[in-house]
Amino acid sequence: MKPVILASLVASAAAFAPAQVGRTSTSVALDISGQLGAQVPLGAFDPLGIMEDATQDKFDTFRECEIVHGRVAMLAVTGYLTTYAGVRFPGAGDVPAGFGAIKWMMSTEDGHTIIPQFVATILIATMINRDASEITGVKPAFPGDYRNGKLDFGWDKLSDETKMKKRAIELNNGRAAQMGILGLMTHEAMGNISDILP
Repeated sequence: MKPVILASLVASAAAFAPAQVGRTSTSVALDISGQLGAQVPLGAFDPLGIMEDATQDKFDTFRECEIVHGRVAMLAVTGYLTTYAGVRFPGAGDVPAGFGAIKWMMSTEDGHTIIPQFVATILIATMINRDASEITGVKPAFPGDYRNGKLDFGWDKLSDETKMKKRAIELNNGRAAQMGILGLMTHEAMGNISDILP
């Protein structure tokens, strides 16, 4: 009982302590309203104020994370819908569709070998993509640019306007896919996935 009383006395005394004066930043805050992704209807959507004192480096880091998560979500939605339609790799006919595959992997010997291989592949690919500019000397043109001076597919022949449009399309598709996989997860957990998918 004594520790509770002591804690309440300390908490009440802290209420009357002088407030700390906030530090002023000498860096100029970044205006995100003109950045790629600030589009109709939401504009520069930052409800938590994370970008209020952002620098270009901080914004680029968050943008790269958003693009990578969007790419993974696009693959996840495609994979979910493909397995739900009954398409399987040879030898994987008994693997259930959707997130039931995770339970299957955790309960089988094959699954116990697949999971570490998958994690290692993702980690190695991330390290290679992130550090490739230091190895090759090719600086990425924008956050999430993993061409590394090798893959082009005609990108360098496009106009700047077309490049921005394609980047905006990828960003929006990634955002939609993140919401899509979240919706599929939610409906599968609720047990009504068959009501929304044919």
